[in-house]
Amino acid sequence: MKVVVAHNRYASGQPSGENVIVDAEIAQLGAAGVTVLPFLRSSDEIGTFSTAQKVLLPLSPLRNGASQRALSAVIKAEKPDLVHLHNPYPLISPSIVKTAHAHGVPVVHTVHNYRQVCAPGLYFRDGHICTECRGRAFPTPAVTHACYRGSKAQSAVMAATLAYHRGTWKQVDHFVALTDRIAAHLADFGIPAERITVKPNGIPDAGAATEPGSGFLYAARLTPEKGLELVLDAWSRHDDGALGTLRIIGDGPLRPRAERAAAERGDVTYLGPVDNATVRAEIARAACVIAASTWHDVLPTIILEALSGGRPVLVTDRGGMPYLTGEAGWVVEPDAASLADGLRKAHEGAAALAPVARARYESQFAPDVLTERLIGVYRAVLDRNAGRS
Repeated sequence: MKVVVAHNRYASGQPSGENVIVDAEIAQLGAAGVTVLPFLRSSDEIGTFSTAQKVLLPLSPLRNGASQRALSAVIKAEKPDLVHLHNPYPLISPSIVKTAHAHGVPVVHTVHNYRQVCAPGLYFRDGHICTECRGRAFPTPAVTHACYRGSKAQSAVMAATLAYHRGTWKQVDHFVALTDRIAAHLADFGIPAERITVKPNGIPDAGAATEPGSGFLYAARLTPEKGLELVLDAWSRHDDGALGTLRIIGDGPLRPRAERAAAERGDVTYLGPVDNATVRAEIARAACVIAASTWHDVLPTIILEALSGGRPVLVTDRGGMPYLTGEAGWVVEPDAASLADGLRKAHEGAAALAPVARARYESQFAPDVLTERLIGVYRAVLDRNAGRS
């Protein structure tokens, strides 16, 4: 089987979790015997563009002729069985679906966010969940609120792109939804259930921790939607030292808040931004990992890393987090009182759920399990297409 994997990589300095996941999936598919043809663009390329190219860049999501010509050349030369699209913005464009179909090649699309409907793809605006554009033929609120990169002009182009490509998305042969929340989003968009498979991303297995942990770990971008303020508010409702230590990893605009909390309490430690190896070591050191997003977070990889390390998780009931957690942790509403109660329960019961967390990772999120499920999706799509010809 020969598969083109198409992905627009985020620029350096932007959140790179999706890049890491796509790179890992490419490696896993190759190890499973699939011939992978990476079709990758990077937003870092924009810095090398000529003035004329930069002037036309806002229109790139609509079609991007250069990417369509490049993909056509790959298809003609390599004759792949299908195209697997991840992120198309801004340099690939959803038009890749039409280009592949013009060559008789089916398309599978892994949906990482809500951008079939929402300009920034988050369903989150001004500190709260926002679904104003859902169900609209043209997402006017995205322009009104300058939802895309804080610019009304760029939001207008992205809104036009979403409206223009509503039909394009519905031509995708099969969708891979990372969680049940994404599957529900696609169903609401009008995609039939038989064309959606729920399959989360997998991460390499670092091995379960060999010693019991203590305290809590919070590792995330320090931005409002990731819930740092919520965590610190809930933590402050317990006496200093009552729950062990809260260790915070990450960087972002709320870094001063993390530093202040560490200065004010003896049971809070701020570690700053660290590499993945250190994150894994801190997971092993903790008894429980917290993911407290206040938006519909799709698939925080810290949850999968925690389960891989045999650590239960305490999460808010947003996005895909309850799906990922399953029986391996606690799900609470995103308010300080509920999270404070969850902290108490996790402090008392984390040790008992450690083996449950590891078992959930092995059965649901290990790379070999998920790679076989993805290859199964490919085969089903190819079988359906063969039946039509």
